[in-house]
Amino acid sequence: MKSFYLTDAGKVRDHNEDSVIIVKNNEGSYLMAIADGMGGHSAGEVASSIAIGYLGKHFKETFINMSKVDAVKWIRDAVDEINTLIFQHEKTHPESKGMGTTLVMAVLTNNYLLFGNVGDSSGFVIKDKKLHKVTYDHTLVNLLVSAGELTKEEASNHPKKNVLMKALGAATEVDVDVFDCDMDISEILLSSDGLTNMLDKTQIEKVLLGEGTCDEKVVKLIRKANNRGGTDNISVAYLIRGKEGDDK
Repeated sequence: MKSFYLTDAGKVRDHNEDSVIIVKNNEGSYLMAIADGMGGHSAGEVASSIAIGYLGKHFKETFINMSKVDAVKWIRDAVDEINTLIFQHEKTHPESKGMGTTLVMAVLTNNYLLFGNVGDSSGFVIKDKKLHKVTYDHTLVNLLVSAGELTKEEASNHPKKNVLMKALGAATEVDVDVFDCDMDISEILLSSDGLTNMLDKTQIEKVLLGEGTCDEKVVKLIRKANNRGGTDNISVAYLIRGKEGDDK
C-alpha cells in the first residue's frame, strides 16, 4: 500500500477547519478519515479535531480481528461517540456553541472495504481505471435532486448547494450512512468539499490516472483546486493498494 494525505487552507479562508488522517493498525488494516468543521470562533477546527483525534486512537486500540458486521457496528458506535464528545465540549466551552463537522471515513481490511459518511465530504474508489463516487452527500440540493425538484446541472450552481441536512454536532442523534464496497478496487480517495466544489469527477479522475507518485497526485489535486479559486479548505486522503512491504 501507498498512502498520503494533505490539508490546505485554500485561497480565501484565513484558517483551516479540516482535519484528516490515515492510520494503519497492528493487523495491517487501514482507517482513512476527513472531517470538515464548521462554527464560529475557530470552533469548526475543534469539532473536526475531536472527530479525527478520537477516530485515530480508537481505531488503533479497538479495531482488532473484526468481522464486517462488527466493523459496521464499530463505525456507527464511533460516530455516536464523536457526536457525544462534541456536545460535551460545547457544554464546557460556551463559545463553541453551534460547532459541528462532516465526517467521511474508509476502513480497509484484507476482507472488506467499508465507507462511513455524514455530511458532504466525499469517498471515491478507482475500479477498472474509472473513478466512482461511493458516498452520498447529505445536502439540501441532493435531497431536491432525489425528489426530482432539481436537475444535477441546476444543483451544481444552486445558491444553497452547501446547506447540510446532516452533520455531527447538529443533533443529539446522528445516522451515519455505511457503504459496503466491492474489494475489486485499486485506489481509495477521500476529500472535503473544498476539492469537489472546485474540480468535477472527470478532472479528479484525470489526475489520479495520470503520471506521478501517490504524494504528487494529492499535491496536484490541491494545487488545481486552488488554481480554480480555492474558496474553501481543501483536504485529500489517498491510498493506492499494492503488495505488502510497499507501505509508506
